Amino acid sequence: MKKKVLLMGASGSGKTSMRSMIFSNNPASLTSRLGATIDVEQNHVRFLGDLILNLWDCGGQDAFMDSYLSTQRSIIFSHVGVMIYVFDVESREMEKDLEYYRDCLEGLSQFSKDANVFLLVHKIDLVRDTERNAVVQRKAAELERASGETPVKVFGTSIYDESLYKAWSNIVNTLIPNARNLSKHLRIFAEACSATEVILFERTTFLVIATSSRTDSSDAFPSGPVVLHALDPKRYERTSELIKAFKQSCSRLREEFRSLEMELAEFTAVLDEMTKNTYVLVVVHDPAIETAAIKMNICMARKKFEELQGDSLILEK
Repeated sequence: MKKKVLLMGASGSGKTSMRSMIFSNNPASLTSRLGATIDVEQNHVRFLGDLILNLWDCGGQDAFMDSYLSTQRSIIFSHVGVMIYVFDVESREMEKDLEYYRDCLEGLSQFSKDANVFLLVHKIDLVRDTERNAVVQRKAAELERASGETPVKVFGTSIYDESLYKAWSNIVNTLIPNARNLSKHLRIFAEACSATEVILFERTTFLVIATSSRTDSSDAFPSGPVVLHALDPKRYERTSELIKAFKQSCSRLREEFRSLEMELAEFTAVLDEMTKNTYVLVVVHDPAIETAAIKMNICMARKKFEELQGDSLILEK
């Protein structure tokens, strides 16, 4: 099962850098070595086993953009599941960027009416911390106006913090069949092992697939006993970022990352394989619950989640 993902935006906006970090496991420090994308660079990224992301990284130079919108129009904009359009937060040619963006929306409406559209206001690390939220909100309002009646989701992103993982987790979540059903069973699993929260990650990218939270918002608090504990609203993305960095450290030492256990005064956390394509993080605040019990519950749940993952992919075929 393939899902076509268009990655578009002006040259130098940071498209290839974010792609290399998310899907090639390159650290931010190495992205400066990447050259500009020439025309269209296609990558087939295996995601959740049988789900393959057909990622089209489209060069943003004017000549290429003009070609996409004319001679290559039907090729570029047909069968698109998601379009991600990247805007440099400090772009000095915003009017031209918006003109190309609106033209791309027209291409989508012509060939892929049901495609989801995500807009990334990128390189927000260049904006002062005290002004960052206001700048992103202002840019989001401008982009929503430019989008007309097309529903869009806007995220402020940087390759230097967890914001990139938040945006891409939301993006891939729209491509995962039956993601809501996975969340439902994660809640059942969380209740069974008295967990504060359970998070399911894709194995390679460590993007968040589903959580035991009651809503789709990453800022939401799960119901039940969880409300007794102050949970960081950025916890999912920060966990993705930290674990991926730890995996890279293991690779440099020629060691294979398998699992992680933490027993702290406030809580216990276990990160372990759930299926052949996913990891699960179980967070428990009850000190009476042993780490061994958490690991045993994960082991017992594996078969069910393998079935759920297989069923959800079959539904889309």
